[in-house]
This record gives sequence, structure tokens and C-alpha cells, in this order.
Amino acid sequence: MKYVAVVLASAMLFMGSCSKKNEQKEEVRKKDPHTLRYDSLDWKADFKPMKYTQAELNDYRNKLNTYYKDFWVDGKVSGGLLVVKNGQVLLEQYQGMADERHKRPITAETPIHIASISKVFTSMAILKLVEKGKIKLDQKVNTILEGFPYDDITVRNLLNHRSGLPNYANVLWNNKKVMMDREKPISNQDVLDIFREFDVKQIRPADKGFYYSNTNFAFLALVIEKIMKIPYPKAMKYMVFDPLEMNNTFVFEYDRDKDTVARSYKYNGYEWAWDDFDRTYGDKNIYSTPRDLYKLDVAMYSDDFLPKNIKKKAFQGYSYEQKGFKNYGLGMRLLEYDNGKKLLYHNGWWHGNNTVFVHDVNNQFTVIALGNKQNKNIYSAFKLAGLTGTYPLKAPNKDSMRLHQKPIVPKTTAKLSTKVSR
Repeated sequence: MKYVAVVLASAMLFMGSCSKKNEQKEEVRKKDPHTLRYDSLDWKADFKPMKYTQAELNDYRNKLNTYYKDFWVDGKVSGGLLVVKNGQVLLEQYQGMADERHKRPITAETPIHIASISKVFTSMAILKLVEKGKIKLDQKVNTILEGFPYDDITVRNLLNHRSGLPNYANVLWNNKKVMMDREKPISNQDVLDIFREFDVKQIRPADKGFYYSNTNFAFLALVIEKIMKIPYPKAMKYMVFDPLEMNNTFVFEYDRDKDTVARSYKYNGYEWAWDDFDRTYGDKNIYSTPRDLYKLDVAMYSDDFLPKNIKKKAFQGYSYEQKGFKNYGLGMRLLEYDNGKKLLYHNGWWHGNNTVFVHDVNNQFTVIALGNKQNKNIYSAFKLAGLTGTYPLKAPNKDSMRLHQKPIVPKTTAKLSTKVSR
């Protein structure tokens, strides 16, 4: 196995930065101190690797080596896996095919659909607009989006899934007339228009409980478009992707990209066909690589990237109606333990794409797993956070591996299940 050991403070594998680029960023900030981009002089400098010993790193690598063989090689996972601690790459591996028909393998430069990890990006763009005073967290959404039919929903309610809005996929699939009349996949504006036209009811009033709904982030994408006055794909490129030098990251645009992106496959190897919801974004539809996502992970340590006061609001729980340690912040899932430790993460699922992003600030431990062939073993990567010993998570072992895959079907009807991104 090939390992790449890189210290972030030096010339790095993923994020090489030169003084000329920093000077250019400084000029941008001088010309427009209220810029709505994630530019700063050198946000990477805020990431200061913790001390470690070679013995500690070798121990991690041995365990990760075994994990990769047991869960990814033997489990026949198709995708990419990156694990980093203290700025050192402990494991980076890619296997499988981006396109079976054209025999195109997955490499470090292959963008893969990251599913609901897209919500993290959408939230970062929204929080930048909040930071610069363009919108407020507790501002009513109907003061931003014309025709938004709910009086009690705020921007914060959309970010933390406390709006009470149902999942748009479930709503639309239960409305046969709307779906039969469609000539093109559903757009974000279509979702808003349909919710208004058909008077779609909230499951509960806003801020009365947690209900995970992709509708929230589909509407947040419209908020970004409204404030930025450009389409969401261009806004994300301008605000986040370009400043972080995420060169293999983009928002999927159906007409432009459907024939060229890495395909999605079912557990049995059949290609997953495009459907009516492959045009909506904000909740999903960002393609990226483990290396690019790691750039976001490092940037999140910086107060230049996200000020402390905003970060505090983003990375705290908001839903305590039920007992437990699982919660949701503003675009990030989190586990809040009795020992005061907090683990930030987000998983994803769309079609045959299963994804994991772990941002462990307590240990500078990062796990990024992206798969394009339906396989529940990918989610075992989340429990690699248990290797640090900080959280009561049992690290994955071979006994818990799923050798025989079955379709991922939630406890709703099968017809609706394949349409809901997690």
C-alpha cells in the first residue's frame, strides 16, 4: 500500500499555496472588504498540527490498512477514501470504476457525487452571507424569496431542519398530476412553485422539532441565488470552490454534465438512471474528491474562513425535544457526549452514492469516504473516529462488515425511498 505523509505547514500534497496567490487575495480584500467570497490572506496558517510520534502514526496506519482491506477491498467498495490526522495522510486509496461502459477508473482526480455532504457547502455560503450582513439567521424566508408561502420559517429553521417542511420528493411523488406533466427534471424554483400552488402543509410549525428534510436546503439554494443574483452553481464556484482552490469540485448541472460525470451504480452493478430530482441542488448534486473536501476540512479550522461567533452558532445543537446525543447544527450533524466532547460529521446518500465526512476538531482527525456503487460498508468509515479513543464509538471490525449487500430502503414505501437524499 502506498502512503503519502504530508505536513500541512510545508509544501503540501493537496493545498500548495504561494505568496503570489496570497498577494492577489490581499488585493481582492483591499478593493472589496465586504467580499462575499471565502478569501483571506492565508487561512491555512490557522491550522497548526498537534504533536505526534511516529509510533502513534504507524499504529493508526496499521489499523487503517486492515480496515481498508476488510471493508473496502473485500467489501468491493467503489470509491475513494482519505484519512488524515494532525496534518498527516494516514490512508488514501481509490478503487472501482467511474464509468463501467467506458472503462474509466476512479482516481484521486475523479469527482464523485457527495450527496448530502452538499448541505455543508450550502450552509457555508449562507453563513458567509450572514457574516457580511446580507441576511440574518432569524430573518423570515418570505422576506427574501418572493412567493414563499410560510410566515413562520426563518433562515435558521432551514439550516437546522426545524422548519417542519416535508421532503419535496415525497410530496411530488404523491402528486401524480404534477409528475406526469413534467417534461424536464424538477428545478428548485419548481419545488417552491409547487409548494405554493398546492398549499403543501408543514408537518409541524417551525421550531417545534427536528425533521430532516431536503426541502430546507433546496430553498436555501434559492436564497443564495436571490442574494448573489447568479445561479447557485456559479455562486458556489465564486464563493467557496475557487477561493479554496477546489479544482475538481462543481455543482452538477443536468443538461451540461449528465453524460460526462462519474456514474452511480446499484448494489448489483446496474447503472442508476437519472430521474426527476437530478436537477435540484443545495441539498445534494455537488461533485467533489476526497482531496478537495479535505481543503474544506482544513479551512473550517480558520477564524478567517468562518469567524468564531458564526462557527459557534453553526456547530451547536438545536434539537433537544428527545433525549440522546445525536443532534444537528447549521448544516452539520453532530454527536454531543456527556464528557463535553462534540463530533462533527455529515453522511450522504443519493442513488448509488454513499458518503461520509468526519470533521473531528478535538483530534484533528478527518475521514472522507465517497462511493459511487451502493454499498453500506462505506458508512463504517464514520466509526473510524473511534480510533482516537475520544468518543464511545467502537472502531469497525470484520465481524460487522456487510458481505451481502441489499438495497438501501428506509421504512417508507420503496417507491419513495430511492428519491430521498440522506
